[in-house]
Amino acid sequence: MIRFAIIGAGRIGQVHARAVAAHPEAELVLVYDAFEAPAKALAEAYGVRHTLDIDEVYGAGDVDAVIIGSPTAMHVEHILGSVRGGKRVMCEKPVALELDEATRCVDELGDEAGRVMLGFNRRFDPSFAEIHARVADGEIGQLQQLTVTSRDPQGPPAEYVAGSGGIFKDMTIHDFDTVRFFLGDIVEVSAFGTNADEAIKAAGDFDQAMIMLRNADGALATIVNSRTCSYGYDQRLEAFGSDGALSAENLTETSVRKASASQTQAQGPVLNFFLQRYEAAYSRELGVFIDAVNNDAEVSPNVVDGVEALRLAQAATQSAREGRTVRL
Repeated sequence: MIRFAIIGAGRIGQVHARAVAAHPEAELVLVYDAFEAPAKALAEAYGVRHTLDIDEVYGAGDVDAVIIGSPTAMHVEHILGSVRGGKRVMCEKPVALELDEATRCVDELGDEAGRVMLGFNRRFDPSFAEIHARVADGEIGQLQQLTVTSRDPQGPPAEYVAGSGGIFKDMTIHDFDTVRFFLGDIVEVSAFGTNADEAIKAAGDFDQAMIMLRNADGALATIVNSRTCSYGYDQRLEAFGSDGALSAENLTETSVRKASASQTQAQGPVLNFFLQRYEAAYSRELGVFIDAVNNDAEVSPNVVDGVEALRLAQAATQSAREGRTVRL
């Protein structure tokens, strides 16, 4: 049984707490947050203790592993503190807001970097993972193009945008990791950003983005992002190869479709947000992390993958701001 502490009792902390509680080899024992109300509420929901003292997490003798869901600006501090306290760590994306800080984290971790998991949960989505496995098996021949579509149902508040690092670090970071998962290291990035939301524009960020990427072998990837989507949480993936294509479509509550004189193939609404769309992915992600802890093994994706995804986010930001292709 792996005993967990959760750092950060907000929305993502609640997601991880639910996954821990559902796993037969996991036990939640401690919740930390900088604020009393959320820490107490989450701890009471699972009948565990809470603390406002981060050092209590680092030094807790009954904690084997830590899941970090704190604000991004605190990730490096919480990763390093937890590892120094002898804990295994899984941290939400991104590693940090700035590439230099993320690189410092990897440098200070040294040999431990491969043992710190990064929460790129889309690698564990059943549909995306199946496509990856079938591509790796050569089912569609040489992979030539990857298309990733990710649109949120509604934009974040302007105050969130201001501290998020921008759309490429906050939202597209998942898609950058997905591209690396399929194509490996990327050598060229071209990004475009525009605005449909005046509040996000005023906060200095884009809310519409498209990114083109190329790997050393010439394979291409396209990422399509929007902060708003009228029909729900749009999450699709297509892998196109020399011998065919594999694709994953949006999920709905059921597979029921309707045909009538005015509609064909009409379905129910797309799942509304990541809490529903990626519930299975969070569970599978936790299972992989627990296996790594039990086997005292390295894990993938790890903090090094987080640094590389952040490098792509920085390149995309530069490309969109300067109107040019960035070569890595």
